[in-house]
Amino acid sequence: MSEFELVDADAVEGVGDEWEEIDVSDTDADRIARQRDREFADFRKRIKDADQLKVEGSVFDEATLAAVYKLVQDGHIRAFGGPLSTGKEANVYEALGADGRDVAVKIYRISASDFRHMRDYLEGDPRFSGIGSDKGQVVVAWVRKEFANLQRAMEAGVRVPEPIAVQRNVLVMELVGRPDDRGRRLAEVTVENPETAFEVVREYMRRLYAVGLVHGDLSEYNLVVDEGELFVIDLGQAVTVHHPNADEFLRRDCENITSFFTRQGHEVSADELYDFVTEPESDDT
Repeated sequence: MSEFELVDADAVEGVGDEWEEIDVSDTDADRIARQRDREFADFRKRIKDADQLKVEGSVFDEATLAAVYKLVQDGHIRAFGGPLSTGKEANVYEALGADGRDVAVKIYRISASDFRHMRDYLEGDPRFSGIGSDKGQVVVAWVRKEFANLQRAMEAGVRVPEPIAVQRNVLVMELVGRPDDRGRRLAEVTVENPETAFEVVREYMRRLYAVGLVHGDLSEYNLVVDEGELFVIDLGQAVTVHHPNADEFLRRDCENITSFFTRQGHEVSADELYDFVTEPESDDT
């Protein structure tokens, strides 16, 4: 017998009217969904109307607003403050974190980010193989990469802003300094003891290399001083030692660092710094 059977026309009389018996009353899920829609609409209006954010309102597109809203819902952000810095690819804002401490919220602008520049650092990194050519995917991968690099650096004993959370193109991390007194880049201060500062920087470079990372853009502009403590920042471009350009990036970092400290009166060699960073630590006690 065929799996298809003829049906008597009289048997289908009334078919199509059964919708009247379907329960279309609100469920708890429906009410929660509508409440969240209202909350997000209110959140979006408050962000876009905030005086301290109006100038940079173009940063907060719908997808970015949704990402920030998710971070708020997850408890990582309690209140938004004004901008701490604005750059070509990202803006950094002050915010109040879950535990009441000040945090920094770094938002990458997908439309303005240097897509080709990012790909140079992502391609060849085994952690991000298979990243396509979609600009949005590249920027999101870049932000995840910065979060992962900060985690690895911190675990290695390098003083970096503590990574707290990441959502799409938004990164929440420790605020270095205070909202009214941010940490100063090494390029902005007078280095009173360049010998000691250099020792700290080269040790940080060595620790990064020991856990498989090369900063890739290290200079006096990516080193921040706060209350006498030195921080390494902007690790978005940091690559693993397996990246095809890792050695080139490391040698460039060494040149930048030694050039800066030589100008500060502490003459050092880029080749010697390179050897120090790449030489395996001795197990001798």
